Order: sequence, then C-alpha cells, then structure tokens
Amino acid sequence: MKELLTRYLNHLLVERGVSQNTLESYGRDLRRFVLFIEDGKKISDVGQVTPEVIIEYLTRIREEGLAANSMNRSLAALRGFYKYLLREKIINENPLAHIELAKVWMKLPDTISKEEMKTILVQPGTQNISAIRNTAMLELLYATGIRVSELINLSMNSINWQVGFLVVMGKGSKERIVPIGKIAYDCTRRYIEEARPKLMQKKSTDVLFLNRFGRKFTRQGFWKIVVGYAKQAGLQKKVYPHTFRHSFASHLLEGGADLRTVQVMLGHSDISTTQIYTHVTRDRLR
Repeated sequence: MKELLTRYLNHLLVERGVSQNTLESYGRDLRRFVLFIEDGKKISDVGQVTPEVIIEYLTRIREEGLAANSMNRSLAALRGFYKYLLREKIINENPLAHIELAKVWMKLPDTISKEEMKTILVQPGTQNISAIRNTAMLELLYATGIRVSELINLSMNSINWQVGFLVVMGKGSKERIVPIGKIAYDCTRRYIEEARPKLMQKKSTDVLFLNRFGRKFTRQGFWKIVVGYAKQAGLQKKVYPHTFRHSFASHLLEGGADLRTVQVMLGHSDISTTQIYTHVTRDRLR
C-alpha cells in the first residue's frame, strides 16, 4: 500500500499539478490511513478495504478531535486515492462510493477593521532594509489579498510595473491577475531599489522577497513577522497572514465592490466560497 500511495502522490504532482501544500496535506492524511489499515486492521491488500473499515477509520480520527474541515480533507484525499486505484484497475470496487462528506458548520472568517489594519501597516517603518522589506510585504498582502504562499513565491517578473498589477500563481497552478494599489506599488518599488540588492548578498535569484540570508521566505518565517507586528500594534485579537486576505475581501465588499470581482481577485473557483464574506460585511453594517 505504501508503494501505491507513492505512485498516487507522484501522479498528483506530475499529472495533476497540485500545489506543494495540497500534496503535503494529502500525503499526511493518506499515510495516517495506511498506518490504520496495515497496523490497526492488519490489512495488506488495498482491495480488502470495505466501506465499514472506512467508516471505522473516519470515526477513529473524529474521536481524536479532528475538525469537520480536516475530516472533509481526509475524506477528499481518500476519495481521490481510490478513484485513482479504480482507474488503474488495481481495485474493482470503490468502498467510498456511498460515503458522504461531514457537515461543515459555516465559520465566519476572522477580519480586522480598516483602522486596525492601518495600525499594523505602520509598525515596520523604514529605518533599515528589513523594515522596508516588511512594509512592502504587508502592504502588498493587504492590497492584493493573495495567500502567504503566493506572496513568498512571487518572482521579479510577477509585477507589471507599467500597468500596476501582479501575476499570481494560485492553487492548482492557476494563474490570475490582481491589481496593486498605489501605496503597495510605491513600497514594493522602494524595496526593490533600496533593500533587495543588499539582501541578495551577491547571490543570483529571481525571488522577489528575500530573508536576511538572501533566500526565499518560509511561511513560518513570515507568519512570525505578522504576529509580531500585530502584537506590537497592541491588538488584542489574533492576527495571522490569512487575516489580511479575509480583511482585503471584507473591506472591498464594504466599499461597494461586487462579489464576482472579489472572487476573481481571490482566485476562488466557486463563488459560494467568496459569499461567506457577505455575512461579515452584513454583520458589520448591522
């Protein structure tokens, strides 16, 4: 089963072109399933897995405290794996054919007000090259609503300076264009002219935002920066990089942007995903 799992993950990477984050998540979920099957149930043949075994596995991980969203991701990973096995004629029957997704209660995204966002954005300042870089990253994150993984993967060719927009590679290797506001544009321009050459340390790289070692940021590294500035700003609520994305969408809708436009800028394939922000703005208006 471990060999089949490796083949499936390679299929996702090479043929389906899934993102590294999705690949890691699915790999984690499926390895946990294989461990349950082989060690817990002593089943070595993937064709011997029945719907009852699947339900027992899902019950087990639910009892371990897995949230509904994580349950659904685990089930989606299993569903994809078994569809692959069926297509490759490794199995004759799919044990997940009649198993439904767990019900996910709608959780409103965490956002902050425009005033709170302004207090965070002014925290880095421009005293040194790190401050100039951090200001550019925060401004760009808020101005475009891109994901933190998309931000750290931006290259020097990602920005069209003449027109003022970003070319972003999103989930599933889908490309989209997002406009940049003037403040974010000017801050990023200043970073490229004043800070980036010093951070490069005579290295050759196309990565837009560099850490102090002249390398690409990690998600964890940028997460620490955001959390630190939110704390420095005196905000009581928790603020993470994704809070910027949620606030971007919420503030746009508050300002009168239409849902379809926001959907395109966020890179949501389904508008129902974007609709959750209408609940946030409705609550705030009330």
